[in-house]
Amino acid sequence: MKSMLRRPADALLGPALGSVMSVRTRTPQVILTFDDGPLPGSTEPLAAVLAAHDAHATFFMLLTRARRSPGLVQELVRAGHEIALHGMDHRRVTTLRRRELTPWLRDARAELEDIAGVPVRWFRPPHGAQSPRSRLAAAAAGLTTVLWSGTTWDWKDVSHEQRVARAMGDAVPGAILLAHDGAADATDLATETAVSGSIRRRCCPRCWRA
Repeated sequence: MKSMLRRPADALLGPALGSVMSVRTRTPQVILTFDDGPLPGSTEPLAAVLAAHDAHATFFMLLTRARRSPGLVQELVRAGHEIALHGMDHRRVTTLRRRELTPWLRDARAELEDIAGVPVRWFRPPHGAQSPRSRLAAAAAGLTTVLWSGTTWDWKDVSHEQRVARAMGDAVPGAILLAHDGAADATDLATETAVSGSIRRRCCPRCWRA
């Protein structure tokens, strides 16, 4: 995600209040994004599939996860992937108090940059939950809020074929596709858990060979 970003209707309130949902492009390209990682045993084979197809992705990382696997974060950087922030943990930003929200984002960004060794520009709020206040806080922390326009349904208890069909249906030029290379749990202060099935099965790299 570099330039020519398209924002939703709330951009009428000013650039800081808009959330990126797609990119403008005339080429048949989509933006692959992965949330809730990194997760050893899931992220590496996924990165291998991307490398085999000369593809790159944006990884929206939880700081709780990046702290546990700093080497994996750095491997993704060396492979040419983009590192972005999903949160210091997996709490909904709409539940944080006003005075703690900007420091929460600013400190998480700074620490993730220290781990990755590269600038972090993008923020995707956990669950996609946000408000004008959270988008202003993100902007104050030097971050642009990014949502998605399509999904892989890898968080739903559906068949592999259904996931592929949904992803391909949403894969229009400029789409930002939501997927996961991890699954937040209580150690990430997540209050909602993923559907049944192990994370390695749900985030199985074979989904990205289809």
